[in-house]
Amino acid sequence: MITLCGSRPFEFTGALPPLVRLWLLRLVMRFEIHRDLIRTDGLINESLMNALGLGDWVEPSAREYDQKAVRRDLRRLHNAAELEAVMIKAPVILRANIERLKSLVGLSDLDCQILEFAVLIRTERLFDDTADLLGPLATAKVSQVLAILLDRHEAEVRAALSARGLLARSGLLTVNSRDTTTLRAKIDLLSDKLADSLVASAIDPVTSIRDIVAPAAAPTLKLANYDHMTEDVRILLSYLECALQARRRGVNIYLHGPPGTGKTELVRVLAAARSCQLFEVASEDGDGDPISGESRLRAFRAAQCFFSGQMTLILFDEVDDVFSGEDYERSGRTSIAHKRKAWVNRILEVNPVPTLWLSNSIQGIDPAFLRRFDMVVEVPVPNRQQRAGIIRDTCGEFLPDDWIGATSRSAALSPGVVTRAASVVSAIRNSLPAEDAPRAFTWIINNTLRAQGHLRIARHDPNELPPVYDPAFIHADTNLLKLAAGLKHARIGRLCLYGPSGTGKTAFARWLAERIGVNLCVRRASDLFSPYFGASERNIAEAFAEAAQDQSLLLIDEIESFLRDRRDAQRSWEVSLVNEMLTQVESYSGVLVASTNLVDGLDPAAMRRFDLKVKFDYLKGSQAAELFRRHSRQLGFDDPNGHELATVSRMGLLTPGDFAAVVRRHAFDPISNPGEFIDALQAQAAIKNGPKRSIGF
Repeated sequence: MITLCGSRPFEFTGALPPLVRLWLLRLVMRFEIHRDLIRTDGLINESLMNALGLGDWVEPSAREYDQKAVRRDLRRLHNAAELEAVMIKAPVILRANIERLKSLVGLSDLDCQILEFAVLIRTERLFDDTADLLGPLATAKVSQVLAILLDRHEAEVRAALSARGLLARSGLLTVNSRDTTTLRAKIDLLSDKLADSLVASAIDPVTSIRDIVAPAAAPTLKLANYDHMTEDVRILLSYLECALQARRRGVNIYLHGPPGTGKTELVRVLAAARSCQLFEVASEDGDGDPISGESRLRAFRAAQCFFSGQMTLILFDEVDDVFSGEDYERSGRTSIAHKRKAWVNRILEVNPVPTLWLSNSIQGIDPAFLRRFDMVVEVPVPNRQQRAGIIRDTCGEFLPDDWIGATSRSAALSPGVVTRAASVVSAIRNSLPAEDAPRAFTWIINNTLRAQGHLRIARHDPNELPPVYDPAFIHADTNLLKLAAGLKHARIGRLCLYGPSGTGKTAFARWLAERIGVNLCVRRASDLFSPYFGASERNIAEAFAEAAQDQSLLLIDEIESFLRDRRDAQRSWEVSLVNEMLTQVESYSGVLVASTNLVDGLDPAAMRRFDLKVKFDYLKGSQAAELFRRHSRQLGFDDPNGHELATVSRMGLLTPGDFAAVVRRHAFDPISNPGEFIDALQAQAAIKNGPKRSIGF
């Protein structure tokens, strides 16, 4: 209760905190807002008048309304409040929570006052509405207003609100310098939910920012799932251990790769391997609305303050809107890094908590920012063996081995797509017959791949090696098993396979990729040729770059289309095409297999670029007979007799491709016994002998 001298007592019984009432009195009196509220014909804003202690004037009963008397009472209320100002504190819960922030971040008393003000203007509607009566404020005016309301010197308030002040450096509070707007909007708190949490109950500082920086989920993958990145993971783990133990500042690692390749999971796996906590900077708020790049950076800075000195990592995903270059800005979007380069550079140089930044693409990132990262690591789509392992780990309960093998063939299939599809199928398994779960999984996978512009997964790959495949059925002038063992060890080599069509050159490349344990990247002439000037050369360069990036075995089929003798060239682009292919072949650092049916027309310089030239020829008689025996068993026939085997061995001009063609034909035009099989093979061989011409006039 406040007693005014020479007047009866005024009693304020509202729920407004005393500190807010003090600020309201200062606001109304020192900025002369009372002139608009107390008029000759009555009072404006009854709620405010009641809160200030002028309730008896709202509905006068015993006396007539007197404007001058109301203003006198208001001045007395203000003077009485100022006398008690040093005793008036923020609400207990808010004061205790900000005291915790003060201890954690190192805030000054003035910082705490400003933070209390920012919280209460967001949580007390009457205070916010009254402050709006000041009208739109320029940035310079904010310090003046706060200095008056908080009873501090304007210069110290301006310093506390500056970009170099701890409030801004911690990300907790900044001044909106872009717009001339209301007081509340000028004082930009880290988040509205931060204000709500600080006044609701006693919490630890980490809890107060859970809506924008939250503990990461536990990993669902393991280090073994990243065997295709063994060297990268080893270096990452070593560096993170060093950074955490030495409390190293400015540790920033940039991970990029297509969506769903497991970047987020990799960070979670790394954090688990180093036994440290991982916190993620949110990209959307609790309502599902996107958070701007600048707000996310502020959340990141707050997390840096909160977790400094702890065994903690920070994950900052989807950083495109933060670091993207000029092309991004020309599209009409805003890159905060370009608008505030010095600020962002400072962040990357002094952050105390190691941070891993994730992006789907590195193309739009300004090189000026990339060079400030300690490491830039690509997270590629796993190779087939790794994909099969991930599928087995996540779907092994309902997906048979043959379905796992078929699904893992897709080079476009990312771990993210697999885990999401697996979670859907796991949720509905109990309502499905057991045999339908694999079909449901494949249906989900195929729809996603199709939406991404990739080929659907086929249960049976037409390019997959047949069950009877064996390099022993290749008539080559080189020991192929010894060659495969050497390439598996060296991981580098340039081979030219030449010989008649169907002798197994492409199939051998597929087998070799599986033997080495890498993906196979196939490029044919139709994939690389373009009618546009310079585009074919660019396609060739991109094919080699993609294979090198994925550490794939690169198979270029029909190499004769690109390496024709330059002495026979009639157009300039024919020469440049050969030059580009020769340059790429010579500089390729992986395993390259080029195949051709026409070796005689190749440019002489081309053959020197290949480390080994392997001739593939027609099957020897013994090879043809044994391959005939195996295919007969595969088709369910009785073993061929000696006469049938001898017939096949004498046939000549047979290739593994001829046997494969007959087996494919069997699917729609069945053959019933070894004799019909022989007839079909003879027809295949006869085509190579050419049609017999009759003599005529």
